[in-house]
Amino acid sequence: MLLVAPALLMVLALYVYPLGYSLVSAFSEQGGAIGLGNFVKTAELYAGDIGFTIVIVALSTVLIGILAAAIGGYLVLGTHPAAVAALKWLYRWPLFVPFIVAAQCMRTFLAKNGILNNSLDALGLVDVADMSGLLDWRGIIVTFVWKQTPFVALLVAGAMAALDRATIEAAKNLGAGGLRILAEILLPQVAGVMTVGLVLAFVTMLSVLSVPMMLSGGSPTMITVDMAFRVNAYSDYGVANALGFVSYLIAGAAAWVYLRRSLATESGR
Repeated sequence: MLLVAPALLMVLALYVYPLGYSLVSAFSEQGGAIGLGNFVKTAELYAGDIGFTIVIVALSTVLIGILAAAIGGYLVLGTHPAAVAALKWLYRWPLFVPFIVAAQCMRTFLAKNGILNNSLDALGLVDVADMSGLLDWRGIIVTFVWKQTPFVALLVAGAMAALDRATIEAAKNLGAGGLRILAEILLPQVAGVMTVGLVLAFVTMLSVLSVPMMLSGGSPTMITVDMAFRVNAYSDYGVANALGFVSYLIAGAAAWVYLRRSLATESGR
């Protein structure tokens, strides 16, 4: 107990106490009474932003899953050693880039006269004068997918590499193509690992403030921006914590999906 006491106290002080305080604040109205006033105001002001947040994070999670499966599959099934080595070297780089740096880079890359549009214009593919930037919900999704795909792909690729290659070779001998092997042999066996990675990516994106604040200045926006606005503009910690409680529920729903799948897997054994 003496050995774990410092770590336990740190967790209680930095995580458990703030969590409990935020929950109490979310249900506390002016005058100290307990009620749902903060949640009523949250629904009136930010219902659209809550829906926007769910759609953005869910769509980003789906795209991350598709790209992670493709990267992991190519690393395991790829027949061009140089391409596999290059992909191994390239796909991990976003892991080391903080979200705030990624957001700033995407502001330069996705702007109307940013690197992407100017590069396409230089290649003669588009006219930059007729193009619009992607500094809106599309930019948020691009940044989330670019930043979080390597994390999930690292888990998925490792799980795929650890599988028995006898089944892969048998499928190849029977004439199965790469996509069929990926969809019917590799992905079912690493579904649990992928689910863990996607849930963690989902929760991480749900908590990011810098990306929606820097890439999408309009409305609707994500609830992390609303939380910061309520605190900085009005010192309204009640509504901010009510929004935080909503984010707990969204994250809890993702965790419930993972736990349900895990229990179903365990019961099927």
